[in-house]
Amino acid sequence: MKTFYILTLFTLMGTCATKKHSAKIQDVKDSIELVDSTFVIKYANTISAEELKTHLYKFASNEFQGRRVGEPGQKLAAEFLKSYYESENIDSPFGGTNYYQTIPSSFFNGKYGSSENVLAYIEGTEYPEEVIIISSHLDHLGVSKDGLINNGADDDGSGTVALMEMAQAFKLAKDAGYAPKRSILFIHLTAEEIGKRGSEFYTLHPVFPLEKTITNLNIDMIGRIDNYHENNKDYIYLIGSDRLSKELHYISEKVNTSFFNINLDYRFNKEDDINDYYNRSDHYNFAFYGIPVIFYFNGEHNDYHKVTDTPDKIDYPLLEKRTKLIFATAWQIANQKHSLAADINNELLK
Repeated sequence: MKTFYILTLFTLMGTCATKKHSAKIQDVKDSIELVDSTFVIKYANTISAEELKTHLYKFASNEFQGRRVGEPGQKLAAEFLKSYYESENIDSPFGGTNYYQTIPSSFFNGKYGSSENVLAYIEGTEYPEEVIIISSHLDHLGVSKDGLINNGADDDGSGTVALMEMAQAFKLAKDAGYAPKRSILFIHLTAEEIGKRGSEFYTLHPVFPLEKTITNLNIDMIGRIDNYHENNKDYIYLIGSDRLSKELHYISEKVNTSFFNINLDYRFNKEDDINDYYNRSDHYNFAFYGIPVIFYFNGEHNDYHKVTDTPDKIDYPLLEKRTKLIFATAWQIANQKHSLAADINNELLK
């Protein structure tokens, strides 16, 4: 009888503990109040398939010779991005006309020429020291041994043009008097294809303190569909959203269900996922320092890392919708009353 009593007590304690954790998670969910619903949709709707297509046909053209790290084509791609931000009157975090964070060849052990991350910046009005990073990588594989150009339209031209359109949307909002409360840093990272070296360099030499960087929303391939979704293309893979911040995860879900209803597919977010995507793109270098991340990804397709990854194969309306989701998520994080918290700092989870 005594043994039965003790077992029953432990069972009840376990049940209470589970309920307590569930209650904490519910508190996190309840703490999320969407802000500026009218404005976020107004400025999200400035992101258009037509402009994304125009930018991508340029960025993924033969002119940039596959954008291999440190080579002339990659330099031209960086100059294209710099010129865009200048033409849109979107500031550099360095001030003036310098939009480059230069990475010396020595950082690549002399195997590649010097390269550069391209950075643009919109300063927050109330909490400018808190920084949201939205990133994609600008480099690709260059020219193949048989002289064919790897245009990299999806990888990662799609993420590159998404950043361009989001930056323009935030700038339009700012010009109309609706600047973000927190700062937003748009980073076009170099050297992802040789081991995430551009993001590694940034985290070693951050422009803004990493302890004040509250999230990284990283985009690497969002313009296509994979074989799992041939009959239901309205999806996007999210990886890492709940690893470091439950609040980030539930913000993402609430924004999506409120405005877009895209199928958020988490199949590759498992910690034992054989593909190990969590470690394979630039967000990982931010997560390494405890910064909450989301990796947006459409999955691999038959043209992945092939010369056939060309801009004519991009689904531009789908790219537009996915970009709007990321924009709206960033808007929420930038403008909500309280700062996004990592789980270790979230009072609701203690």
